[in-house]
Amino acid sequence: MTPDVAKQQMASEVDARASRLLSVSHQIHANPELCFEEHTAHDLLCSVLEDEGLEVERSAFGLDTAFVARAGGAGPHVAVICEYDALPEIGHACGHNVIAAAGLGAGLAAAVLADELGGRISIIGTPAEEGGGGKQYMLERGAFDGISAAMMVHPANHELVRMNTIAVEQLVVTYAGQPSHASASPHLGRNALDGAVLGYMNVAALRQHIRPDERIHGIFTRAGDKPNIVPHDVAAEWYVRSPKLDSLAELKERVVACLEAGAAAAGVDIECRRESPIFADLIDNQVLLDLYARNAASTGRIAREPKSSAAVVGSTDMGNVSYAVPSIHPMIKVAPDNVAIHTPEFAHYAESESGDQAVLDGAKIMAMTVADLWLDPGATNRAADELAQSLQ
Repeated sequence: MTPDVAKQQMASEVDARASRLLSVSHQIHANPELCFEEHTAHDLLCSVLEDEGLEVERSAFGLDTAFVARAGGAGPHVAVICEYDALPEIGHACGHNVIAAAGLGAGLAAAVLADELGGRISIIGTPAEEGGGGKQYMLERGAFDGISAAMMVHPANHELVRMNTIAVEQLVVTYAGQPSHASASPHLGRNALDGAVLGYMNVAALRQHIRPDERIHGIFTRAGDKPNIVPHDVAAEWYVRSPKLDSLAELKERVVACLEAGAAAAGVDIECRRESPIFADLIDNQVLLDLYARNAASTGRIAREPKSSAAVVGSTDMGNVSYAVPSIHPMIKVAPDNVAIHTPEFAHYAESESGDQAVLDGAKIMAMTVADLWLDPGATNRAADELAQSLQ
């Protein structure tokens, strides 16, 4: 089968499932679930895969809401990624409903043609991208063993071949002081909130002296019980971001020093711990990106390199996968240029007509890219060589 014919068939398979794919997208959007709690989305996606005749491993790799379904017996082994967790308060403001449905559509279309085209496909459901690091746990437990290439599409307000990803470490910081009556005996207390506030101010000063492409953000999650009790049990969460893992480690040390200095000044104890995996920067594989961009153009989507005015900057656990497997994470436009991800406005567009079109186009583009990888025996080898050079 020629590549053109294969791609036409892939697109037809997506079109044949269009109503179901959009229903999946809308159902996930209407039922936002936080990281590692995506039971409704997990069951819905698995049920559709099973209805299509695929064997599905539910609650895969030791995670209740992860799954994997496979098709094909030989040839290059490609993975399409589904994400489906949401954000607190603002739901699918990152559009993971689009990611899930597009990955589902691409995987189903590829599964129909896998044996005929001589390839293997895995549809991998990865929970907890929004902070939980589900992909890293799955990577450690073998989810991506033997995979030749991995791909997903992420909704955005621009059509881009890549997201500007930076590595991130998430810290949970707790402060332990001494409670006392704030009026009758303040001298007997040790104010944990003071320690947290002083640390916050230290980090604010540090921000003047970090690289322009580094980021630090923090919030207080527990700040005391009543004003007339000296706060003794206080907690905060911090995100530390830097372009690469090495520079992230250096910046994290500086941030922790700022926080510890605040605690020392207030005379309280501090503990900084990491509760989820570090997210690595993402190594975009140009071999795969070139295939994706050509296929995107065939649907009328011109995926461009990000410029400063259009770049989407953030972190993703897909970066961890990209250090082990040739990977791509292109951005597919669902919202106007002035509507950023992680906003309530973006959540609206994720279930709009433009979000629906992104589901179908994203599924087709990825399925066609899978066909390219299956029909060109050297493509996955070139992608692997590129990754090896990137890691040197």
